[in-house]
Amino acid sequence: MKNLLKVERAKLNFTQQDLAEKVGVSRQTINSIEAARYVPSTVLAIKISEVFKTTVNEIFNLEADD
Repeated sequence: MKNLLKVERAKLNFTQQDLAEKVGVSRQTINSIEAARYVPSTVLAIKISEVFKTTVNEIFNLEADD
């Protein structure tokens, strides 16, 4: 799964820590999502999309092999 999390964070000038605090996870979790080492739960993906005031599909995209 690809994501635009880092791009969306940059638009709002958020650090990984800022986003982590807003959605209730660790900074390491945000780092792992951005590096595509971790796929967030549905709940976490929704929380992230709400922070950026967009849809889950605008941030997370399935790849052909997903």
